[in-house]
Amino acid sequence: MSRVHDAAAGVLRALDPETAHRATIQLLRTGLGPRAPRGGHRRLATSLCGLALENCIGLAAGFDKNAEAADAMLAAGFGFVECGTVTPLPQAGNPRPRLFRLEADRAVINRMGFNNEGLEAFASRLAARQRRGVLGANIGANKDAADRIADYVTGLTRLWGLADYFTVNISSPNTPGLRGLQTREALEELLGRLAEARGALPGQAPVFLKVAPDLADDEIEAIVETSLAHGVDALIVGNTTLSRPDSLTSPQKGEAGGLSGAPLTSLSTRVLARFFQAAAGRIGLIGVGGVASGADAYAKIRAGARVVQLYSAMVYEGPGLVMRIRRDLDARLAADGFAHVDEAVGADHG
Repeated sequence: MSRVHDAAAGVLRALDPETAHRATIQLLRTGLGPRAPRGGHRRLATSLCGLALENCIGLAAGFDKNAEAADAMLAAGFGFVECGTVTPLPQAGNPRPRLFRLEADRAVINRMGFNNEGLEAFASRLAARQRRGVLGANIGANKDAADRIADYVTGLTRLWGLADYFTVNISSPNTPGLRGLQTREALEELLGRLAEARGALPGQAPVFLKVAPDLADDEIEAIVETSLAHGVDALIVGNTTLSRPDSLTSPQKGEAGGLSGAPLTSLSTRVLARFFQAAAGRIGLIGVGGVASGADAYAKIRAGARVVQLYSAMVYEGPGLVMRIRRDLDARLAADGFAHVDEAVGADHG
């Protein structure tokens, strides 16, 4: 069956990237995605902020913007799935073309601009699904919102009770001015208002903050301390990068937008390690950026990530990639004498 899925991935790569992505979502909705066997790889089972995860490999936001294929991706073998980014009102995003494969570099550039169907469509799908695994909602702000922070509060409030955790995305480079919310003053207001809204809601759900990899050390320290002060449960490090490594060779390397995939691996892992040192065990870290193999996942875990996420590598490998990563990571942990993935978190820091 894996050969069938690999062949399908090859056909989809012949289409333009956004058309291929839409076709993938439609196929997954019909039940044609890969199916992972239940159980197995017990070494990879873990918990994150009170969430019990079958394994430590998650699907990053951006793949399933409208919460259409979450259960299919959980069935494919992901330990958790993050849907979104969703904004209060539907929005078309930036003009096409806005998604580019850099095949020679195993990379992707996107300038999607939070295209999504809006909160109501997203919420109705979450309400209708059977709870088969851990699902997160990645929330954002509409491009033309008069009060962007109010948009985050709206997203959190509307989806409360429908998702297992929430990610506050302030690090997309494709909504003008959004990354300005990472400054200490703006972050204080954002997280303060979210904490107030969260305190008035029934029950509990972890809240994560997704940050950019393009941060200086003083910015990292400010984000950690501000997040801790306002009850953020974990940090996702990080989003796409605006930088362009000299190693890029693909003709599309000059396209505007956020770069993801293999060229982001080293940068995102270095920044993750700096967050781990600044956090000193006080807040959970989720590693994302360039994960395409068990070796990549293992490097992020050793750098300080409790769990990892991936997306861009599936553009080239298809959804079946997650099971290959799980097998590879499990073997690497065993070879280094780790009985459980938790034992390897931050191992590179001594």
